[in-house]
Amino acid sequence: MASRPDLILASASPRRLALLNQIGIEPEHLVPAHVDETPEKGELPRKLAGRLADLKALTAQHKARLAGFGSNALVLAADTVVAVGRRILPKAETMEEASDCLHLLSGRAHRVYTGVTLITPSGARRHRLVETRIRFKRLSGREMEAYLASAEWRDKAGGYAIQGIAGAFVVKLVGSYSAVVGLPLHETAQLLAGEGYPVHFNWLNQSSLSGV
Repeated sequence: MASRPDLILASASPRRLALLNQIGIEPEHLVPAHVDETPEKGELPRKLAGRLADLKALTAQHKARLAGFGSNALVLAADTVVAVGRRILPKAETMEEASDCLHLLSGRAHRVYTGVTLITPSGARRHRLVETRIRFKRLSGREMEAYLASAEWRDKAGGYAIQGIAGAFVVKLVGSYSAVVGLPLHETAQLLAGEGYPVHFNWLNQSSLSGV
């Protein structure tokens, strides 16, 4: 019987690794893929999320092979884009950018698009795109000021992380919570299982680990 392929996660994000761990998956390799995330002219948010996930997966595969591993590996990558209508919000790097995002999101609905790409050992590419709709409460000046002072917005798409302080701003969510955090677990598990990866293998030990 052929051995199962290794899994490469094309990310340095502790959030994405923690999400995989949540469903009992531990990648053999972490290969961060730093790519240019600038939208192309006229590019729609959903298209950007899918393209960047694809680019990250290909970049990580190339880096792994240059380093001498990954020839028989699955490569998993994801990218998350926050948008209000057709407007793509940046990954906030400055307080001014974060403030602009907050003012735009306050009291209104927005969408979060998360693209997932899985490259198989044969080079085939599998894709999923998950769309989640979120509505923020109307934020007071004091709430905005306190949130900006926390610096939790830094390097976050749309200037917020739903699993952090900004979770208190969410009035309604329709779709996948884990996708907003960074990796849609249902779709990711389906992709991996579809390629024969033993997604459920470690679940057998969960009862003993949890003391049940």
